[in-house]
Amino acid sequence: MSGVERLDGGPRSAVVVGAGVVGLSTAWFLQERGVDVTVVDRTGVAAGASWGNAGWIAPGLAIPLNEPAVLRYGLRSLFDPAAPLHIPLTADPGLWSFLTRFAAQCRWSSWTRAAKANLPLNEESIEAYDVLTANGVGAPTFDAPITAAFTTAEQARGLLRELERLARAGQPVEHAELSAVELGVPLASSALTAGVRIDGQRFVDPGGFVQALGRSVVVRGATIRSFEVADVVAERGGVSVRTAEGSAIKADVAVLATGAWLPRLAGRTGVRTPVRAGRGYSFTVPVDRPVPGPVYLPEVRVACTPYQGKLRVAGTMEFRDPDAPLDEARVDAIIKSVRPLFDGVAWDERTDVWVGPRPVTPDGRALIGATRTPGVYVAGGHGMWGLAQGPVTGRLLAEQITTGKQPGALREFDPLR
Repeated sequence: MSGVERLDGGPRSAVVVGAGVVGLSTAWFLQERGVDVTVVDRTGVAAGASWGNAGWIAPGLAIPLNEPAVLRYGLRSLFDPAAPLHIPLTADPGLWSFLTRFAAQCRWSSWTRAAKANLPLNEESIEAYDVLTANGVGAPTFDAPITAAFTTAEQARGLLRELERLARAGQPVEHAELSAVELGVPLASSALTAGVRIDGQRFVDPGGFVQALGRSVVVRGATIRSFEVADVVAERGGVSVRTAEGSAIKADVAVLATGAWLPRLAGRTGVRTPVRAGRGYSFTVPVDRPVPGPVYLPEVRVACTPYQGKLRVAGTMEFRDPDAPLDEARVDAIIKSVRPLFDGVAWDERTDVWVGPRPVTPDGRALIGATRTPGVYVAGGHGMWGLAQGPVTGRLLAEQITTGKQPGALREFDPLR
């Protein structure tokens, strides 16, 4: 295992590249272990996937993406530009190489391995948030079940089967089947006739929480700097985080937590598992009746969350370059799919229209741990569950960095696999 060996048993300084929830959580837990931290991001705190997502801390729905049905659905979606899963028919050899590897992992043995790997992250995800909020991160988390709503009882049985598979993999999820009158979704139209309530979940204002986490890291002594990192290299006694202009920050260790941009730096450190941007869209709309908790619409793959007195609507998995511009057609497709399912929504008054890249790996497992470059670690590739699993990832990686020992929970996430 790579790392910097010190007589006192651990590094004294670290540079964390990436100011999203994963990077800032790693910085925070490194500080808990006495490490001086500098955080670097090219655009600032919560500027990537951490701002506009649905805000779910939902271990009960952290279901691996690589199940066989997704492969079949993806093939059908290729020829439907309005489908929730959008794969552009472009000449991008990197994308098609990734999709080929993903397709090879869409089998139940790989799905089960990913589900079992995620168990320790899911088991401790909410508790890791409690550690943060009890120790200076000034942003609330909200307890609420997630209500999955469906047009038919048969559609609801699809989610129930997924929850049964999770339970067989070792993660039982407390849930209840709901009739139309039991849904408890004030905006539900008559088209929604069945549901499943996922208990024991939480949600947050994701951008607000990550900004509060960043403030806490600064109050505890860190510096947050904004510049593009060109390279991270090992040097005698530590690492050097370099800009394109030739300046550098030196530290004992570095952590790469750059989300969908992870391959640009991690590829130079021996990490060969590809990471692609599965871009998600969101926007905020006024509603006639407040929604008490998150609502999931699996048939159209849309997540809805109470947000600042309105409703945040999030959806789409779009495989494009992480820096590609927002495509209004994807927003229109989300609205078209949800409009028949909800009443009392002012769709034409939407604000905060956003696209953000979620880092997806082909095997459904994140990349967390040491690389071949001494003193350089990576943390990313959580797919749609980076917000839920970010704090616990930071805690486990901080343990590995400061003790030199890989926690058992991270073995399946070895970035050199």
